[in-house]
Amino acid sequence: MNKRNTQQRRHNIISILSQQGEVSVDELALRFETSEVTIRKDLATLEEAGLLLRRYGGAVAVPDEVTQQFSSKIAPNKLSIAKKAAQLIKDHNRIIIDSGSTTSGLIQQLDNLRGLLVMTNSLQLANAIHELENEPTLLMTGGTWDPHSESFQGQIAEQVLRSYNFDQLFIGADGIDLERGTTTFNELTGLSKVMAEVSREVIVMLESDKFGRRIPNLELAWESISVLVTDDRLPADMVNKITQYGVKVLLAPYKNK
Repeated sequence: MNKRNTQQRRHNIISILSQQGEVSVDELALRFETSEVTIRKDLATLEEAGLLLRRYGGAVAVPDEVTQQFSSKIAPNKLSIAKKAAQLIKDHNRIIIDSGSTTSGLIQQLDNLRGLLVMTNSLQLANAIHELENEPTLLMTGGTWDPHSESFQGQIAEQVLRSYNFDQLFIGADGIDLERGTTTFNELTGLSKVMAEVSREVIVMLESDKFGRRIPNLELAWESISVLVTDDRLPADMVNKITQYGVKVLLAPYKNK
């Protein structure tokens, strides 16, 4: 079975689990017409991603109190940046949230918004979005799982994205090159570029201490970026430099606790 079918099956397992609260290995093997060994591998992978808890003979849903800890693990400064970025989202917006520790802070900010459509390439973010009480329409890119970025990547994901258009993309970065744009350690930058292409507005979110890092891979050039959201420790000369590219800079209060 190819990787696309594997990821689709795992996504369906989570859907079944959210409805039933628990699943058994033999039930899933029968449902998906595959071996129990394959299902056990699925459950192990999903448990590592924090999406379920394995039990003898099957798995159970993650308890609510554990799910609620998702946002509490986000560093205070990243959460401050996420709150600032979330102010840009309006009811009924169609948004993409890329995988990442800073972008994950957006999830808890979405609960008061109505009629949202949210696409993500992260299993962890998808699970958190699924738990929101306002029930946004949730889409996933699918594609090939990249363990380095813990997200789906590749041509299938790009094809899915090109089937839609979005109001906003929220994306992080490993660094900023003041002359070029955002940079990343990940060599898989194709999906980020497609995300930007299909979005009317591109919002980059990252902490000020990532500026000036020497990272070889250019992810998004300045001309592709609409807004940069960072903390207020970014020096004024850097703010001025970035605004000269036509990028709006929003500064969130720096918080370390």
